[in-house]
Order: sequence, then structure tokens, then C-alpha cells
Amino acid sequence: MEIILLEDVKSLGKKGDIVKVSDGYASNFILPKKLGVEATKANLTNLKNHQAKDARDAQALLEKMQEYAKEIEKATVRLTMKAGEGGRVFGSVSSKEIATEAKKQFGFDIDKKKIQLPEPIRTFGTTEVPVKLHPQVTATLKVSVTEA
Repeated sequence: MEIILLEDVKSLGKKGDIVKVSDGYASNFILPKKLGVEATKANLTNLKNHQAKDARDAQALLEKMQEYAKEIEKATVRLTMKAGEGGRVFGSVSSKEIATEAKKQFGFDIDKKKIQLPEPIRTFGTTEVPVKLHPQVTATLKVSVTEA
């Protein structure tokens, strides 16, 4: 019997795969647990339409994130920090502070986990920080740290 998987099934396949299984396995395990449906003509057409819709949605999200990346790259987030001995930053600037200031200054809604800061900023000046908005889109945000 051919089955269209509705969810990932370990050692069988991923969601959307069409797999061939024994009649007993299908009727006793896959169908009752709603892990899959029988591969009828109507279900295959429904699957094809659903995959096309998912592809359109993914493309729309990618284009939206590319536009958002262009906006982010135009901006420079300005932070002021206290100076310690020798003109060094007293403390450091973390990704949480950068995300908060970007929201406050420009209205950017950036998750602090998406800001790829290898280590906190501990110097004055402008630093370019990569922001991973999408698996295929990474923007560069300029962060300017000045002395208070």
C-alpha cells in the first residue's frame, strides 16, 4: 500500500514523502495515528497543491527578509558607554543591548539570538555585526559605540 506521510516517521520517511508499506503496518499503525493517508489520486493532488503553496510562501518570506536586510544595512545603531581606565569601554556591549537599541532607535524587531556576535564589543568605534535573518539572508548592522 502506498502512503503519503503527514508527519516525519522514524526509519520510514519525512513529511510529504510517498512510501510503500505493508497493508498491516498502514492499517494498524500509520492510519490510526494519523501519521499518513492513503495515496489516492485526490490526496496526491492535494499534496502537490500544498507543496506548491509552501514553496510560494517560502519564496515570499525570502524576498521579505532580503528587503528587511537592505533596511538594516542602511542603519547605524548608536550606543554610549562609560569609559574605564585608558579610554577603554567599562563593561561590554552584548547582543541583547544591540537588539534593544535597534528596536528603540529604528523600530527593527531583531531577535538577540539572530545577532551573530562572536564576543561582546569592548572597544569604542564602529563595528559591523552580522544578523542572520533567514538561512539564506544575512545582513550587516553597524554598531557605533561612543564614550558617555
